[in-house]
Parts: sequence; structure tokens; C-alpha cells
Amino acid sequence: MCYFKINNRRYTGSKFKLLNWIKSTIEDEAKKNDSFCDLFAGTGCVAEKFTDKKKLIINDLLFSNNIIYKAFFDSKNFNKKKIIEISKKYKALNLKKIPSNYFDKNFGGKFFSLNDAKLIGFLRDKIDNENCNNNEKNILLTSLLYSADKSANTVGHYDAFRKKIKIKDKFMFKLIEPIKHTSKIQIFREDANELVKKIKFDICYIDPPYNSRQYSRFYHVLENLVQWKKPKLFGEALKPEPENMSEYCKTKAPEKFQELITNINSNYIVVSYNNTYKSKSSSSKNKITLDQILSTMKKKGRTKIFKKSHNYFNAGKTNFDNHYEYLFITKI
Repeated sequence: MCYFKINNRRYTGSKFKLLNWIKSTIEDEAKKNDSFCDLFAGTGCVAEKFTDKKKLIINDLLFSNNIIYKAFFDSKNFNKKKIIEISKKYKALNLKKIPSNYFDKNFGGKFFSLNDAKLIGFLRDKIDNENCNNNEKNILLTSLLYSADKSANTVGHYDAFRKKIKIKDKFMFKLIEPIKHTSKIQIFREDANELVKKIKFDICYIDPPYNSRQYSRFYHVLENLVQWKKPKLFGEALKPEPENMSEYCKTKAPEKFQELITNINSNYIVVSYNNTYKSKSSSSKNKITLDQILSTMKKKGRTKIFKKSHNYFNAGKTNFDNHYEYLFITKI
């Protein structure tokens, strides 16, 4: 049986292709590293790379990411045979017998084909009513998110859908494969600036939003699917009222970053950032400059900078040459 891995999704800013470089660079610099905190965890693929640590802390503000982490990292008490049987049942559903629902009425013929949207909404209701424990429901819901993302009529986010094309039915429910590890896991969905005041770790890895694009708006369809409050939607992209908005996407990002670094209690701080502050697109320009990052981190301790050429995931039309990913590593 084929399963989704944690990195099998499209996500702006994903570090999947940089994992080996990030891991080796951190390991070379950080000598005491029994505990690792991924403060803006995104896809969770960086956190997965550090599951060899005794303690792993994972945090992100998105509801969808939080469920994904619970399913992949914290699902130890679940009946795999039961999950597989439910999956088979979902795959055998007769589309003609599925009633119209909130999801296809809003997203059908836009972000998904009408039939795919109808099936996704139906399965979302089914998962809530399954005779399963929380771990099993998290696995099923995350499997639905990954399966839906694979069939979405988008370029990798949900700020818009592709137009003037015939949307084909291609949704297929497929299970995820929870990650086997021995780390002690803590999963949070908190403001990073507040969370660091309460916890301590050896390495704090920071990969904040870089520009004005809010992740809660970019991935609003998946956020909607997880919360399942069925809110009223607005505009061409069918977004709900704004929520979960990050200060790192606004003009006060440098001040928020300085506050964050000041309050971190760790042996090492590692910051991922890139050089798109020179981008021609205003929405793609970084909110914090590399000089501001360096200045802030030097106040905390000895800081080294590493960089690597990287063709970043660009879901829009922004062209940017000589793109580099940077790692700032500070020893406290």
C-alpha cells in the first residue's frame, strides 16, 4: 500500500530540498543538541529531520498544520487495521449517492472539480462520525488534507484557482504514514513570541514568514476543512473572515523578530531566511533584511552566516535570480 510522507504536499517556503544542508550545518556548529524546537514548523519536514533528538518541540499557528503534526508525530495509539478498512470503505463510495454539501457548493468547479469537492466534503463529515479515537481521526483528517491537496486546481496555494481549464476528477483518498521515532514530542499552536517565554531547549530553529503573504490566507481552504465551522466566504478566492494573521507578514516584523530573539532560552539559535527583499514583486519582498537579522542575533551571541543557492518554490509569477537561502547560527 502506498502512503503519503510528511513532505508530500505543496507548500510555499518548504525546506524539503534543503534538509541535508540544514541538518549538517546545524550539527557541525551546535555541539550540545539533545532538544530541538521548530518554532514556525510549516510542513514539519525540518522537524522530521531532527527526530533523532531526545526532545522535539513543534509549533505553528495554522490549524491544518497542527493536525498534521499530531497525525505524523504523535499517533502511537491507533489501530492500523481499522484505518486501512475505513480507507477502503472511502474508496468504494458511490459518487451518485453522495449528497451535495457545503464544500462542493463553495469550492466545486473552482478549487476542485464538482465531484471531487462533493466527495471531500462528504468524507469530512464522515470522519467526525467515525468510531475512532483522536489519533485515528487525526490520521484520517490529515490523509484527507493531503489527498485533497493533490487534486486541487491550484498552483500550490489557495490564494487563487486556475481558470479557463476543464477541471478533471482526480481525487483519490490515500492514507498518510505516521513517523516512527523515539523523541519526546511536544506540539503547540501558539504565537511564537509568547511560546519562547515558557519553554527551554538546546536548539531553536526559526523559519518565519518572509513577506506580506499570510499563510492563513494562502491555505484558507485547508484551514476551513480542518476547523469545519462552515463559515460564510467572500471574494473570488472564497476566503472566510481573516483570522490567525501573523505579525511577521507586516511592517512591524523587525521589531517582533527582535523581541523573539531577546526572549529565547536556548544554547543555539538558528534562523532560516532568504534574499528576496530585492524581489520585483512587492508582496514577495522580505519584511526583515539580512542586516537586521544579523544585527539582532549578534546581540544574543557569536553569530555565523551560511548560505546556499536554492531555486525556491514559487507558486506565482515572481521571477528572482541569484536566490540564496541563509542560515544564521548564534551560540548564546
